[in-house]
Amino acid sequence: MPVSTALSRSVFIAALLAAGTAWSGERPEFLKSPDPAAASLPFSEAVRSGDLLFLSGQIGTAAGKNELVPGGIAAESDRTLQRIQEVLERHGASMRDVIKCTVFLADIKEWPAFNEVYRRHFQAPFPARSALAASGLAMNARVEVECIAQAPKR
Repeated sequence: MPVSTALSRSVFIAALLAAGTAWSGERPEFLKSPDPAAASLPFSEAVRSGDLLFLSGQIGTAAGKNELVPGGIAAESDRTLQRIQEVLERHGASMRDVIKCTVFLADIKEWPAFNEVYRRHFQAPFPARSALAASGLAMNARVEVECIAQAPKR
């Protein structure tokens, strides 16, 4: 499947999900990271719309640092998925609540290595997922992942 088709499909699904909650009359809630370094970034950590939580893409930066973890695709993938878990938990959700992931890989040949790490963070039933190659990820990351979770306010 061409990259543009996979990406278009992901955007379309996200738009449909968002539209369903928009009809409820609720305003989206834009959620910022508590990390002071993220305060100046021009995007939200996540956006809650109804019972859906849309996470911004995450990369494998080291805790409290603005640099990628060393160790290549496996280490970056593990840290990326840890960061997703941290964002979810901060907003009252968990990895079990994730219904869709979009994975961007700097080199699609690293998909098997990413997938091995992914299986340690998600169990069946797995979320829907798209994976595609993307050049020019932030900070020259090997991987970036964004997720949508079904997570009613608790």
